[in-house]
This record gives sequence, C-alpha cells and structure tokens, in this order.
Amino acid sequence: MKKLDWYILKRYLVTFLFTLLILIPIAVAIDISQRIDKFLSHSDLSVGQIIDEYYKNFIIYYANTFMPLALFIAVILFTSKLSNNTEIVAMTNARISFTRFLYPYIIGATLVVMVSLAMNHFVVPNSSKERKQFEKEFFNQKRWKDNVVENFSLQLNDSTYMYIKSYNFKSSQGSYFSIENYKGIELVQKLTSDNIRWSKKDSSFRLTRYKLRKVYNNFSTEDAQRIKDIEKVTNHDVKAVEYFIKEKFDLLGLEKYKEFIHFGLTSQDINNTAIPLSIKDAINDVYLVELSAVLKRLKELSIDWACLLYTSPSPRD
Repeated sequence: MKKLDWYILKRYLVTFLFTLLILIPIAVAIDISQRIDKFLSHSDLSVGQIIDEYYKNFIIYYANTFMPLALFIAVILFTSKLSNNTEIVAMTNARISFTRFLYPYIIGATLVVMVSLAMNHFVVPNSSKERKQFEKEFFNQKRWKDNVVENFSLQLNDSTYMYIKSYNFKSSQGSYFSIENYKGIELVQKLTSDNIRWSKKDSSFRLTRYKLRKVYNNFSTEDAQRIKDIEKVTNHDVKAVEYFIKEKFDLLGLEKYKEFIHFGLTSQDINNTAIPLSIKDAINDVYLVELSAVLKRLKELSIDWACLLYTSPSPRD
C-alpha cells in the first residue's frame, strides 16, 4: 500500500470509530432514561453492578449493531472532508482513477466486517446471555407473585385454547376468562366471562357475566327449518326466532335467563337492524356491482365513439 492509501485508510477508520463513539452514548442515555425507575426500585442494586453486568454488555451489543450504520456515516463524513479540503481534486490531477481511489475504503470496510463477524460469533452471544440474565432478574415482571398468575394461556387439546388475564389462588377467583374452540383455523365457539371462581363445594368453576358465541356461528339449514316449523304454530316470524333461541338456552343450561330474550327481540328490534343491513347488502353486492359494469361499458363506448368522431369525414368534405 502507498502512503496515500495508508492516509485514507487511517482517516477513514478514525472517522468510523468517532461515529461509533457518538452513537453509543446516545443509546446509553436513552436506555438510562427508560430504566432509571427500575434501577431505583432495587435498593440492593449498586452502580458498579449495573455498569459491570448490564451496561458493559449493552455497549458490546449495540456497538456491534451500530457498526454498519457507523460505517455508512463515516464514508459520507470522511469523503466530504476530503472534498472540502480539495484533496480529491489533487488525487484526480494525479491521475488516480476512481476505482483505485476506492481501494482504502474497501480494505477498511473489510476489516470492520471481519471484526463484526468475530464479535457476532464469539463475543456478543456470551455478552447477551449475561445481559438477558440481568434483565430477567431486575427488569422483567414475574408472572407469578403473591399467589397470582397473570396473562396465562393454555392449549387444552388440538382445538381448544384457554386464556385468563389474572387468577388469584388465595381467593380462588380470576378475571377476564375465555375459552375458544376451533375447527381447523375457523373459530366455532368462544366462551368469555368477566369473572371466574372455583367452587370447593361441587369442585367446579363458576362463571359470572359470561357470553357464548355459538348459536349464530353454527346456524344451519336444520335450524332454519326448525324456526319455520315453530312459525307454523305461532304465525309470527319473530316470535318463532325467540322460541328457537329459548330452546338453545335450555340446551346450554341458561334456562333461567331465557325469558329476558324477548326484551331485545321484539319485531322492531329485528326490523331496525335487518332492513338497514338488507339495504347495505343490496347496495354493495348488487347495485354497485351493476353500476360499475355500466360505467365500464360507457367508458368503452366513449372510446369507440371518440375514435369514430376523429376518423369520420366532416360534412364539408
């Protein structure tokens, strides 16, 4: 390598290190501002321990992460500096080609890549392991504390999944419970409850303020026929639907609530919802489709007529 190559390589790598030393303190400052409360919440955590077990490894990880960015910024800053000092003009006058000029940059980038690969394989894994252990011990909130489990989910079988937001083993009750049943990837049933409580008397869980999404999801042609059969007796379509839902409540063990169905299932409740939905479906599925076809045909005809207009002889010819 010539003196000029050594000069460019040295200045390039110095600029790279300078850029890296600017980026790392910024990352450390941002992290401190986010973690300061957690540091202070642990009275047994010393400054030396934070630096040695956390920020030493934090700097190693982010120094390796920022290397590509620092390399890119260094190219811009250093090349701009050369241009500002008219050094590139001098190199051009010395008949140094652009390809030859790039040699020190390529060598410098190769050295940085080798350092980065070595860190990725030998330094960063062990460093990250120690840092993650520190985060797990002092930062991450434990799911179990004081006999309480939070955000707990469990797959009961191939198609059934359970979730509970919070459950207290001491009081034997929890909140925001749900259980979902799938057929393939399709949800066929979902039971949700605001509260769940374990009953020692009959060794079962009791749900309060629960909702079951099943009847309308699994509505079949047989169900529709059952409603028509009931309508033959009641001579009232909405009343037939009400009796059908009451039968479903009996099957689900909700018979004590079935008399409340009529409060939300009067004729006007159905009409006020069904008619706007019917109009919406008609507009989206029929009217707009046909209108789009008409507009498309009009556009085609307008092009044909425009061509005919340009090619037709004028009355004066």
